[in-house]
Amino acid sequence: MKEYFKKAIEVANIGVLNKEGGPFGAIVVKDNKIVGVGNNKVLKNNDPTAHAEVVAIRDACSNLHTYDLTGCIIYSTSEPCPMCLSAIIWANIKEVYYVTTREEVGQIGFRDDLIYDYLENKNHDIIKLYHVENSDCNELLSNYKNTIY
Repeated sequence: MKEYFKKAIEVANIGVLNKEGGPFGAIVVKDNKIVGVGNNKVLKNNDPTAHAEVVAIRDACSNLHTYDLTGCIIYSTSEPCPMCLSAIIWANIKEVYYVTTREEVGQIGFRDDLIYDYLENKNHDIIKLYHVENSDCNELLSNYKNTIY
């Protein structure tokens, strides 16, 4: 475990020095081998979704030629934000080890608690969601279902 955190911290530091994004790094491991590496690249890519865990998941999926990372583990320098947690769940990763907490990164300006508050029904002023009826989307769903089944 120590070597994985060392690598995650190393890539996070490189990203910070290169002004690629926040101080975050993540490693995806399968069968005791590193299969994905990522650091925060939000600034470098002008992409608010380019968090370390997401970048590492994308790298692992590319390296393993799959979208299903069952059997993989993520080691991260920080507690995953809600977006990263969702990506981890979608990738079928069942274990995450992290070092710094969302409260600690909040002290240096990161806003994870804003999203957690929304998810816990504490602040609905963050975003407004509107459901709109459109039958064309029902046909889209039906077409998809008929295509894969």
